[in-house]
Amino acid sequence: MIDVSTVKIAKNYVFLNTGSPHHVQLVEDLENYNIKENGAAIRYGELYGKSGSNVNFVKQINANTFSLRTYERGVEDETLSCGTGATAVAIAMNVTGKTNATAIHLNVQGGKLEVSFDKNDEQFTNVFLKGPAEFVFKGEIEI
Repeated sequence: MIDVSTVKIAKNYVFLNTGSPHHVQLVEDLENYNIKENGAAIRYGELYGKSGSNVNFVKQINANTFSLRTYERGVEDETLSCGTGATAVAIAMNVTGKTNATAIHLNVQGGKLEVSFDKNDEQFTNVFLKGPAEFVFKGEIEI
């Protein structure tokens, strides 16, 4: 993944670019949260203008584990997993002090991931996303 050096910390969210823009926001009841409605409201809201942003809703499980659900722009709905989103959540949770870990476990709808990085001041380098890769679809186009 790319190095990250700019993280905007606001009162109720964090914004950063991990290869694509991501809004990261903690929520209480992640399991029942309306991802499509709330994600679209943020994605199309005044914060991000015409280009919009991906939106990640997060719940802390323990000191270095978080669950997340992502509203992905372009898809315009929730996706089962988003690599740049998982990376954004891991860095956001570290930079806001929700975890001191530099190897963070993430539960996404599609499975379990781990994001690790080196942190020097507010610079995140050697960012790696780890998780299982499974073949889920094959398509053919007839011409």
